[in-house]
Amino acid sequence: MMMNTAKAAIFSGPGKPFQIKEYELTAPPAGMAKIKLIASGICGTDIHIYRGKIPVPFPSIIGHEFVGLVEEISSSDSKMYGINTGDRVIVDIACPCGECLLCREGDDANCLNMGLANGGNPDTAPHFYGGFGEYNYSPVKNLIKIPERIDAKTACVFACAGPTALHAFSLAKKAGVRLHKDQTAVVQGLGPVGAFALIYLAALGIKNLIAVTGRDNEEKNAMAYTLGASKVLSFEKNGYEEIIRFIKEASGGRGADLVYEASGNLHAVPQGLEMLRNRGVYLIPGQYSDSGTVAIPPQAITFKALHIIGSSQYAVQDVNEYLSFLAANPELMKNILPLASCYQVEEANEAVEAAKSGKHIKTMFVNKKEGKTE
Repeated sequence: MMMNTAKAAIFSGPGKPFQIKEYELTAPPAGMAKIKLIASGICGTDIHIYRGKIPVPFPSIIGHEFVGLVEEISSSDSKMYGINTGDRVIVDIACPCGECLLCREGDDANCLNMGLANGGNPDTAPHFYGGFGEYNYSPVKNLIKIPERIDAKTACVFACAGPTALHAFSLAKKAGVRLHKDQTAVVQGLGPVGAFALIYLAALGIKNLIAVTGRDNEEKNAMAYTLGASKVLSFEKNGYEEIIRFIKEASGGRGADLVYEASGNLHAVPQGLEMLRNRGVYLIPGQYSDSGTVAIPPQAITFKALHIIGSSQYAVQDVNEYLSFLAANPELMKNILPLASCYQVEEANEAVEAAKSGKHIKTMFVNKKEGKTE
């Protein structure tokens, strides 16, 4: 009898080529589901892991943006969680403990004892724990069903970036920030997190929505305008002084009400502080690795009475809010899927190199039948 197998890209250590291996497809253990790949994104976090900036055990299957079709699940798990064979789902990587102070306060995104659903050794069944594979086995409690009216591949484009952005915005709202009252907002960086922040802030109707990038890139500039930016500026083309001057002029001399750091460049932080008006709000979900330190003028925080909010993980409720946002704004979906460039799992090294270079706005693995797009 021929063994049923599928492929995965194995992370063998920082800077090393991914190995493409085949593993047997087994029945899912109790509490887990067997999920066939529809699409799985390469996140900036995966690039940090590849570069050694975020240490993880290896060999492993990294990746945490898996969207797939539930192919096998026990009847008891199906009944308990409302997930059925044939459902299209987003896999949430986070496994909060449910017992620490923050979990008990309803903030499980910042659990003090956070576990991960993709931490298994691929040499141990059921093998497919992470996102860089043609299958995934994850706890059923970590699966979020995608509504029928939402295309699954489209949902994958911002499967991580969307909830990441929305969690940062939710923390701002909890702190009393009235986002809908803002007139001028700046988004630093046009990767997936920055792109979704633009979409969300544009949906709020913010008048002056300014995207700031390091390098001038015509394709990304055009994308930013499509997603709702009123102006796109780059340090390469415009320079720092011109960018600050434009923000001041657009805001009537005050500065930005809100700055959203999504670039991951540590030098963006002191720049963001200067872009803000008095009592301005700085959201910082973008600094997701240790890239060193940078000098900031702490007196600016004091004299401008700035409100600085960090945000890292997201929770299942943020994924649900992301899907609800897509469902409530169907006109946006036609602009989202074209942002993705798709590869097959066996092309993992090519895909990761493309993601590292910033060649694509979003890089994803897709089911073989989908083929490859540039």
